[in-house]
Amino acid sequence: MEKTSGGKPLEPLHDRYNITCRWANRPHPFGIFYGENPLDYSFPLVLLQISTVVLITRAVRFLLKPLKQPRIVSEIIGGIIIGPSVLGRSEKFSGWLFPDEGVFVLRNVGVMAMMYFLFVSGVKMDLINSVSKSGKKPLFIAIFGVLLPMGTVASIAVFVWKFLDKDIARIAPLTAIALNLSITAFPVLYPILKELNLLNSEIGRLAMSTLMICDLIGYIVFVLSEAARQGKTNHWKGLWFMISVFVLLAFIVWVLRPLALWVVRQTPEGKPVDQLYVTFIMLGVLVTGFISDFIGVSIGNGPLWLGLAMPDGPPLGAAIVERSETVINDLLMPLFFAYVGLYTDVFSMTDFSTMGSLFVIMLVGYIGRLFGTLLPSLYFDLPLREGLVLSLVLSLRGQLELLLFIHWMDYKFLKTSTFTVMVLSTVMVTAIGTPLVKILYKQTRPYINKKRRTIQHAQPGSELPIVACLHDKESVAALTNLVEASNPTSYSPIVIYALHLVELVGRATPMFIAHDQISTGFKFKASSAFRMFEHTSRPDHVKINSFTTVSPYATMYQDICEFALEKNASLIVIPFHKERLGGHGQIGLHRGVQQVSSNVVAHAPCSVGILVDRGPFRRTVLLSRSVRGASQQTQYHIAVLFLGGADAREALAYADRMAGNPNVNLTVVRFLSNNNEGDIAMEKKLDDGLVTWFWVKNEQNVRVVYKEVVVRNGAETLAAIQAMNANSYDLWIMGRQMGINPVLVQGLSQWSDNLEMGVIGEYVTSSDFGCTASILVVQQQVLSGA
Repeated sequence: MEKTSGGKPLEPLHDRYNITCRWANRPHPFGIFYGENPLDYSFPLVLLQISTVVLITRAVRFLLKPLKQPRIVSEIIGGIIIGPSVLGRSEKFSGWLFPDEGVFVLRNVGVMAMMYFLFVSGVKMDLINSVSKSGKKPLFIAIFGVLLPMGTVASIAVFVWKFLDKDIARIAPLTAIALNLSITAFPVLYPILKELNLLNSEIGRLAMSTLMICDLIGYIVFVLSEAARQGKTNHWKGLWFMISVFVLLAFIVWVLRPLALWVVRQTPEGKPVDQLYVTFIMLGVLVTGFISDFIGVSIGNGPLWLGLAMPDGPPLGAAIVERSETVINDLLMPLFFAYVGLYTDVFSMTDFSTMGSLFVIMLVGYIGRLFGTLLPSLYFDLPLREGLVLSLVLSLRGQLELLLFIHWMDYKFLKTSTFTVMVLSTVMVTAIGTPLVKILYKQTRPYINKKRRTIQHAQPGSELPIVACLHDKESVAALTNLVEASNPTSYSPIVIYALHLVELVGRATPMFIAHDQISTGFKFKASSAFRMFEHTSRPDHVKINSFTTVSPYATMYQDICEFALEKNASLIVIPFHKERLGGHGQIGLHRGVQQVSSNVVAHAPCSVGILVDRGPFRRTVLLSRSVRGASQQTQYHIAVLFLGGADAREALAYADRMAGNPNVNLTVVRFLSNNNEGDIAMEKKLDDGLVTWFWVKNEQNVRVVYKEVVVRNGAETLAAIQAMNANSYDLWIMGRQMGINPVLVQGLSQWSDNLEMGVIGEYVTSSDFGCTASILVVQQQVLSGA
């Protein structure tokens, strides 16, 4: 018999057939002014319980965030605080907020929350493709990582067998514990990897591939062990159990999955999935949960398998995740952790020999898991530090382990004391391992290098590789205009690597797709527009290659920087993130795009250009009239704001390339401080050298105008720029900030909303400036050590 915090008997749910209820027949009170206590009624009590649980878990999460703890640790601790270990020690508190009859609803909602959590986790997984494409390394790491801890647990269990509780000192419970210590499940590790921003890293990819194989092994072993348990007394029961499982799986795979694929086909491209379909799918979670619990395969397996059958990614997988994940994770899952916390009682651990023996088994299992991953990692030439990080990552514990512990409580494998030991060990391993991963693994790869990859330092006559990032079709027009104005020639062609940026929604594994090499379900919507531009250009002038990266916004910069490094790009062009620019231009770009831009600017292996698109920056000019009509020509009017420094020199070098285009009219305005005040000697020398070279080269070019403006502070700089703004330019180009004379921007600290644009770029972009032209803010490559 177990005890509640108030000392009353507490038994597993399946044993509680008769529930004595002090509630009135009505679910709602008439009100406190009628002399009624709202907590004597079911519905107000449930509302208060949910509110209290969510607030406590959020408060713990806030307090532990500076300690780099993952969300799962905070939520488990929040549940423990609510239970008999802390607040529940007070009989008044437990009797008031969590009476025996009032906990019944909370526990059922918590289990339902876990069902939906596992379902959404299954939706994000692509188990079959991930396992089939995993390769030897994840396969060997997964297999060895399962076998070694199971062997170590079996070995140590022989020595501590006599000290264990009689309910655990049996082959079936020890095998279940060993298997639990050997396998880290995807639903547990994916949220932690996402929090650590490791999904796009090499360690993250290897961990995800290994996880998928571990999950497959775990599902098979779990079903076989359940069949063995049910067939222990009667072999026919085990056989009927296996037949029931296969029938359920067959129904999910051959009936429900084809229906889900039919829903995808019925959804027009670019349109959301009909809410009716999503509703029926969410209802299917409850049905599969009921069936799996009915046949004895654990209530969470049916929803998880249903999630695995759903097509991941857009439109269906993304719709399911977007419409349900927030409610499940933020509102319902805390109730599951409260459910766990109500079973966890640190004061029940009185038999230290039994508790110590169980703790030793779990400790040895964790160490075996650690070395079971580390040894094969070293065998496959993974560096020691990265192998250790991978071992720590695959040793983390979480939600699925807690569900298994409750499952074992129902089967009387565990008592409250042993259950508490296992819950606390889960918290300890994850709480210690996660900060160690952050300390040992440097998330930002060394993209910044010592080799020059800039436009200014490019060899004359060499091709110009540009990584052009796109978020939607609207980004294509501005990029094609930019490429066309950049004067691609057979002498100096431009190679465009068009990279479509897609946020990772509705699937777990980041993807990188080369559209010219493989056929996938992803359609590069902007590809046709780029292909049309390539066909209208001369083939030896412009070459275009199309790619797509699907990853979270927080780590998308890693794919962009690695791709630019691989392709030896000299420039990365990123669309500006602002949703509306003074009433002009793009509308509706996600705020996460700013995060991508900022990270690329900070870690790029080459120069970066942030492009603000306010429509086509070219105009059609009528050249002459004849009997047959008028001849027309496209012209570009471009202004360069040269405030000095490395970024300004890169912007001028790019503008110089444009000046070779016969359809470009270029105006360069150099800003100088009065009496050379605040000049940085080396920067001034480099600026003078480049400006002199530019002017000598273009002195005879009537389409190029060079001016100098002397100012005393930032206000005069802005006034001079504002005087140029008469809608006579189609594109403004400027450097970001590196090396600018501080006198030129003195007093302009208020322009700091978008740090990736720089002070001047932020002003020209703002609605206060009233500019209708497009803008390109350039940052020159930052070399390693600079």
